[in-house]
Amino acid sequence: MGSSRLLHVPVMLDEALEALDVQASGRYLDGTFGRGGHARAILERLSPEGRLLLMDRDPQAVAEAEHAFAHDPRVSIRRGNFAQLAEWALTEEGLDGILLDIGVSSPQLDEPARGFSFMADAPLDMRMDPETGESAADFLARAEASEIADVLWRYGEERFSRRIARAIVAQRETQPLRRTGELADLLARLLGRREKGKHPATRTFQALRIKVNGELDALQEGLQGSLDRLRPGGRLVVISFHSLEDRMVKQFIRSQSGIPPTGPRNLPPPEAPPARLRAVGKARFPGAVELAANPRARSAVLRVAERLS
Repeated sequence: MGSSRLLHVPVMLDEALEALDVQASGRYLDGTFGRGGHARAILERLSPEGRLLLMDRDPQAVAEAEHAFAHDPRVSIRRGNFAQLAEWALTEEGLDGILLDIGVSSPQLDEPARGFSFMADAPLDMRMDPETGESAADFLARAEASEIADVLWRYGEERFSRRIARAIVAQRETQPLRRTGELADLLARLLGRREKGKHPATRTFQALRIKVNGELDALQEGLQGSLDRLRPGGRLVVISFHSLEDRMVKQFIRSQSGIPPTGPRNLPPPEAPPARLRAVGKARFPGAVELAANPRARSAVLRVAERLS
């Protein structure tokens, strides 16, 4: 745990703080505490009257938050999925900013026992909350080939999803896949090095992680909850790491911006819904200096929206 405090580097920290437009006496929520890089920087900008609410579904992240901030009266901590942020009573009086840093955190990737990475052999788990839900190994042991293929295609955009699914089902007839190394070896034998610089297991591991943790459903619920809890002028800041998430964030902001949906060409355009959000600038990406220091930031995309009256 101690080493993770030193190694964790928050992605797009300066951009996120600028986007949140932190006010000293404001109320903010970090829905994905991780190891607290963003949270610490927000807290430094708050006066004694400010408030910071911290959430994470990972019990190790919550333990880190409690270790760091349990004695700070400005901070409240809740273990839970940011999908349920609007159910937290402390959010009911409204928030001036919400930060969601989507996806797996560096500490989760760097701890082999969590099963997120194909770079080390470990139990094939992948759950952000290891006490809840179905592990990746359990899913692969019971799902039909068609369901596995659908997950790999939808969440990993894996072109060989059906071929991989058939191989997984065939493999489990003799011995189910229970470890990351077993799955990574199977994929390497099956696919070879088809994409330069990318391990053949990359898309499959991503897809299984998203499936096991219900990440896209959680994001949709979290975006709606943010809309319900932001005060007028409050900022929603989302950092995503792959196209499925970023597309969802972009579409959500657009759908709440008063832009009429497209309809059939031969009919009058549908009535525009009331505008509840305003996009603030365009998508932002990490700069060259950050990418040189932290290659894991390379796929990050930051989007910002402001709550309208």
